[in-house]
Amino acid sequence: MNTADFLQTLDREGRLLAAAAAAAGTDAKVPTCPEWQVRDLLRHTGAVHRWAAALVAEGHTEPRPFGDPPDLDGDELVDWYRDSHRLLVDTLAAAPADLECWTFHPAPNPSALAFWTRRQAHETTVHRYDADAARGGTASPVATDFAVDGIDELLRGFHARPRSRVRTDRPRLLRVRALDAGTDAVWTVRLTAEPPVTVRAESGEAEAELSGPADELYLALWNRRPVPNVSGDRSLAALWQEKSGI
Repeated sequence: MNTADFLQTLDREGRLLAAAAAAAGTDAKVPTCPEWQVRDLLRHTGAVHRWAAALVAEGHTEPRPFGDPPDLDGDELVDWYRDSHRLLVDTLAAAPADLECWTFHPAPNPSALAFWTRRQAHETTVHRYDADAARGGTASPVATDFAVDGIDELLRGFHARPRSRVRTDRPRLLRVRALDAGTDAVWTVRLTAEPPVTVRAESGEAEAELSGPADELYLALWNRRPVPNVSGDRSLAALWQEKSGI
């Protein structure tokens, strides 16, 4: 996928998130984030959108604090989220290809603009799923190629950072495999007392494998639904569920 693809996905997913939130109502519980109501989901995601838009628009090369969400609720909060999402999409669309600004994980990206467009597309998709869960009914699907990319970003980006809590007291090997996405949609995660190290390859003898259709696996690795299939040592799947929250 390229930056234009991610921007298109970000645009669509934010619109879907707002529509699902409006249908659910801001009082609705979010089953996939049990401590949240829809108002918390909108405030968080809108604040992230505005934070990312400021980093890009102002070219900050160091991290910046999040702004405080407004004291709004109901339809006014949904409208604020829509404005936040539109600000982000428009900012990314107008940004130069050679943008220089701060990024925060090491997953391969060709540029800072590609990083932020990709990151916000996945941020918004996962939280759109949360909004769908709050609304009830059938959730909008996640495309296979996008889900594979999201698995890669999560494993080789988020959990390569020092703050990842997915660690073991002795070396362990975990495999992740998307069954519907070709032979290269497989990852080997080496777990130790240090942050995980992931390669996109079938390397070494894994003690456990998490597998399934790419869209289901993507959401499972973000702890939004159960892992479709677990083989081998199920304690590694339990470790992921317990420690991988971001």
